[in-house]
Amino acid sequence: MKHIGLFGGTFNPIHLGHIQVIQEVKKGFGLDKIFIIPSALPPHKEPDGLVDAGDRIEMIRLSFSTHPDFSVSDVELKRSGPSYTIDTVRHFKSILPEDTELVLILGLDAFLEIDTWKSYKDLFLLIPFIVMSRGTEGEKRRVFARKTVEDYLKSKISEGYKISASQSSYVHEIKQPVFVFDVTPIDISSTKIRKLIKTGRPIKSLVPEIVEAFIKSKGLYL
Repeated sequence: MKHIGLFGGTFNPIHLGHIQVIQEVKKGFGLDKIFIIPSALPPHKEPDGLVDAGDRIEMIRLSFSTHPDFSVSDVELKRSGPSYTIDTVRHFKSILPEDTELVLILGLDAFLEIDTWKSYKDLFLLIPFIVMSRGTEGEKRRVFARKTVEDYLKSKISEGYKISASQSSYVHEIKQPVFVFDVTPIDISSTKIRKLIKTGRPIKSLVPEIVEAFIKSKGLYL
């Protein structure tokens, strides 16, 4: 049986923060592989400043070219219309062996909007979640993140969710578990990187060198 993670986003552009946290999740949960899945048309983000999907996926491929346990998937780029997570989860369930254990990886902010997603109730029946929290800044932050997730689950998803003995997951009799995982807090965002490029400032310590070279060669985000 293989344990495989799904990690989606616009990755506009991918940066060292993305790479750091996803490596921490893979190690922390003993995942065999993680699929990085760039979205074509994200339904919850304005497409303003979104560079061509081909450029975004190439930057991801360059970033993980020496990491065989990370694969880049173009499933959402090939699909017409907005990129809905429910469709992507169903796709991977249809193509992977039946005994594959899939898990959906996302940040805390994204998770707290999940009740606005297409068919979100079905998602909780289909796949477990790993919610990344930047909780290593201190115990108060860690407790706050777990309380936030718990309150959200009970108010928006189901009152049937209960904390498990491990204190890192919420379980339900019918729905899939939700894990809260602390990742290293890193002050990098794609928005910040785009602003720096636009104003002619360096991004050297924010993206892999090979991605920085690609952005410069293509004149992206100017």
